[in-house]
Amino acid sequence: MKTSFIKYGVKDGQDLCEISLENDHGMKVKLLNYGATLEKVLLNSENMILSLNSPEDYSKERNFLGGTVGRICGRVRLGQWKHGNHIYQLPKNDGENHIHGGNGTDMKVWNFKLKNSDQESQADLFLFDSDGDNGYPGNMKLHVTYKLDNKNNVSYKLEAVSDQLTIFNPANHTYFNLGESATDLNLQLTADYYLPVGKGGLPNQGMQSVENTVFDFRQGKKIAKTLGSDDSQIKLRNGLDHPFILNGMQPAAILTSDKHKMVMTTNAPAIVTYTANHFNHTGIANNIGQYDGITLEAQCPPAEGINLGEITLLPYEKFERKINWNFS
Repeated sequence: MKTSFIKYGVKDGQDLCEISLENDHGMKVKLLNYGATLEKVLLNSENMILSLNSPEDYSKERNFLGGTVGRICGRVRLGQWKHGNHIYQLPKNDGENHIHGGNGTDMKVWNFKLKNSDQESQADLFLFDSDGDNGYPGNMKLHVTYKLDNKNNVSYKLEAVSDQLTIFNPANHTYFNLGESATDLNLQLTADYYLPVGKGGLPNQGMQSVENTVFDFRQGKKIAKTLGSDDSQIKLRNGLDHPFILNGMQPAAILTSDKHKMVMTTNAPAIVTYTANHFNHTGIANNIGQYDGITLEAQCPPAEGINLGEITLLPYEKFERKINWNFS
């Protein structure tokens, strides 16, 4: 097992570093302390996830690739959170809604330390997000841990605590492609229900059964079949852009290609899928096109209204999100 890092730049007076974790079989994981980002997963030198051309590109344009997106990943209707009789207002940065935490945690430079043992290599990343930043109450400390072991498990744990009542629903925003593209992949999800969304991308109909719909991935099927369907929800979002409510059984998701397999477990109640619908080989992400990858964002599903009880954190209540991705 090996750990190392190189400095590749400076932002806001802080060093930008690329961190490497390597197991005894030659599998490598590349991380960035910019955004606590999963940059690359190299299995037999083949990248299993979508990555930009260079580490320097990540801070030039926000693309969410592999980032720890928070304090909230996804949309908040009207940017509002109602608690009791009080309504908190977050900045509207997606039309009438708030999205992806504003100037989110994926755009911050995190501190880090490395750890190595016979069993695993590990990187711990830390961020202090101050009270009022992006309109969120509470001073919050975040701690992300990435680990790689000799069974090709890449684990991700996010712990956080706030000194005030706040809302928190982050997600790791990695796009998986297993060296191919989303259209070539077979997806299996242990989810009987999904959430249809409206024009603004927020749920608006409650849970719907996946039975006899293009959203039924329980037995596994090619993602291309859903993307190529005439379903009104797929056409509305130009692809998958939908939350699935997990049944609680593990694994939560399995992705397979002709050569590789990724098995995902998580303690999250839902997975939000997104098939890179907006990418079009332009800008900093000029190496990425539509449907080149798929996100499996482990988080709480976005709410229809502004009563956000599911993602409300009490003062000093510990938040813990766990994900494990096994590659073969």
